Amino acid sequence: MSRAALLRVLYAILTLSVLVIDQATKAIVMGRLTLYAPVPVVPGFFHITLVFNRGALFGWFSHLPDSYRGTLFTVVPILAILLMLVFQYRTTIHDAVTQSGLALILGGALGNLVDRLRMGYVIDFLDLLVGDWHWPAFNVADSSICVGVALLVIDLLARVRQRQPALPPGS
Repeated sequence: MSRAALLRVLYAILTLSVLVIDQATKAIVMGRLTLYAPVPVVPGFFHITLVFNRGALFGWFSHLPDSYRGTLFTVVPILAILLMLVFQYRTTIHDAVTQSGLALILGGALGNLVDRLRMGYVIDFLDLLVGDWHWPAFNVADSSICVGVALLVIDLLARVRQRQPALPPGS
């Protein structure tokens, strides 16, 4: 097997790992917790709380009628998944940061899409709070997407910085 083929397999394994871990953690939470009943892990900071998210990221657009919301939150992730696959194909396989970021985003998008197709909503359960401030609940797929996007942004910023000419002394 060539090095490029091996790398493609490793990025696919990363994507599938995110999907499996996401779905496994959601199944555990669904089987053990009651809806909206927080289980403190670090009291006052981190709880596990089962929440059904009918909206997008952090509950955005949850107020839309079911017919629009269902279509929007099925079509957009499918388009995002296709876009990630195109980007993976067009990005050199040896670009580890970009390929890893795309694999993480792809795995997260697949994890949340599976929920939407199976149940019509996404299972969230990671719950952060500090004092009166409460972050909307999220899941492994959401975390993976955020880390993947962060990797892409960091990689992009590093590339921009490499292309900028150095300023002459005293400028």
